[in-house]
Amino acid sequence: MTTPTRKSGVVVPHTLRWHGALAASVAHNVTRLFDSTWRLELEDSSDTLAAIGNRQVIFSLWHNRLLLAPPSYRKFFLARQPHRRLAALVSASKDGAILARVMEYHGIQPVLGSSSRRGAQALRELNSWAKLGYDFAITPDGPRGPRYEVQPGAVMLAQITGLPIVPASATVEWKKEFNSWDAFKLPLPFSRCNIRIGEMVQVPRDADDIDREAARRTLQERMEALTED
Repeated sequence: MTTPTRKSGVVVPHTLRWHGALAASVAHNVTRLFDSTWRLELEDSSDTLAAIGNRQVIFSLWHNRLLLAPPSYRKFFLARQPHRRLAALVSASKDGAILARVMEYHGIQPVLGSSSRRGAQALRELNSWAKLGYDFAITPDGPRGPRYEVQPGAVMLAQITGLPIVPASATVEWKKEFNSWDAFKLPLPFSRCNIRIGEMVQVPRDADDIDREAARRTLQERMEALTED
């Protein structure tokens, strides 16, 4: 099923039907049950948490570790600064509509779009949420991959908003790994999950193509350094 498009050429996100809403509710309940048992630990060798302070940031997390974003944000950021709010870029596909509903259950504001669907529109919407004080969660290799390859979107968002990118990854002690393009990882109950964050990447507002590619490469290197399968 393709994403619907108005005659104007504007891509319209999928509307969630009853069975999608049911799937989202089940997924939320299962993931909350699981994440209530996960043992989350933070590894911050660059002391990035202190450098963040009260600043808004863009968190960059691989697509196959997406499930760890809500509980990590609650534990390591909301617990210290309960005023913080998070928005996440979610694919404007049928599956993305389900994920968006799950994000809403977790108190995360979804913004529907990707490099292939509603890309420019999504960036404008994200910039609007930035002006309202939101942090962002971006999967730089999503929604289609290639796995572990940073796409330009996170760098473009950082340039538009002026916010720094925080590279993040995780190692999971016990997990179910799915046969998907990203080898999606579901941490099993009571698993130890080591959340790793690296040194921030800043993109100048006046960056040109060369500057953006340099920032993308830097983010790629820092994400790879944090990642162990």
